[in-house]
Amino acid sequence: MTTTRPETAFHWFLPTGGDGRRLGGSVHGTGIGATGGGSAAGAGERPATLAYLSQLAEAADDLGYEGVLTPTGAHCEDAWIVTAALIARTRRLKFMVAFRPGLVEPALAAQTAATFQRLSGGRLLLNVVAGGSGAEQRGYGDQLGHDERYARAEEFLDVVRASWTGESFDYHGKHYQLDGAQLRRPPEPAPRVYFGGSSDPALDLAARHADTYLTWGEPAPLVAEKIAGVRAKAEQQGRTLRFGLRIHVVSRDTSAQAWQAAEALIAGLDDAEIAAGQQRLQALESVGQRRMLELHGGSRDRLLVAPNLWAGIGLVRGGAGTALVGSHDEVAERIDEYRAAGVDEFVLSGYPHLEEAYTFAECVRPLL
Repeated sequence: MTTTRPETAFHWFLPTGGDGRRLGGSVHGTGIGATGGGSAAGAGERPATLAYLSQLAEAADDLGYEGVLTPTGAHCEDAWIVTAALIARTRRLKFMVAFRPGLVEPALAAQTAATFQRLSGGRLLLNVVAGGSGAEQRGYGDQLGHDERYARAEEFLDVVRASWTGESFDYHGKHYQLDGAQLRRPPEPAPRVYFGGSSDPALDLAARHADTYLTWGEPAPLVAEKIAGVRAKAEQQGRTLRFGLRIHVVSRDTSAQAWQAAEALIAGLDDAEIAAGQQRLQALESVGQRRMLELHGGSRDRLLVAPNLWAGIGLVRGGAGTALVGSHDEVAERIDEYRAAGVDEFVLSGYPHLEEAYTFAECVRPLL
């Protein structure tokens, strides 16, 4: 018997930390996005106003993107508040809300998700982020180390999923103690859970709890290897997962134009800014971040890490640090390679996000 693979989903990104045409010294944990890393808007910058985010969300809705990822952290606006404000501005667009277990009680998070799901007409997706920066977590009052945060995240998701059944339950774990908990109006349907991470605790947690496992844009063979490992772990749990890739795109009519646009993104960075950014990124505990850094080693001479896969964004930006760069045909070919490697969903972005959302939807998507 043959099975039909579900249709590939394409998501976009809401730059709630600011947007712009150039990358600056902003890094994961202290600022992701345009030049200045959270400073007052300068030339070429766009602050994350409700007007701009509404414009972008409406465009993503009209262009047919499945959803928009909204990040979490000290560098950006609160994801729940931003996306709630955008529900009425959109029709079918889903909101992939990133949030961190441990900064809110799980039963309350389950209730928040249920309310959002009802008010949006079932358009909530949850991106669970255990936290890759111990320093930033401590700034929120969270003192747990890397591995312990994943153990807590597992208990958190245990409670959330139990709450979503609508049944009364008790839960007694190391991190959470609940007696007679019950969510009287559970969400329908329950939101899909997206989860990423490259450490062993992250992979194990994804296999047990994720509906879609997310990874950053490494070369396709490495992505295929990671997907195979998580799929095997999930099968041992009797579960089937979807797999997603978080990556940027720089697509133009010709390859030369695309590479010129990519170089323009980092043209304003000097060696001191790159060195400072790399030092801050290397201090993060995230295994996935370390894998991103190893692709280029902080060198401008090592940014082409695979055909059409450029690591220039990762010189100063934390998290997803690679981009597919090339003609529309070339970008489509690389996406097909990732699909062959097992990727079901793509969470894309580009600078500036409004213009690049149109470019990908109008010029690359029809080729797929």
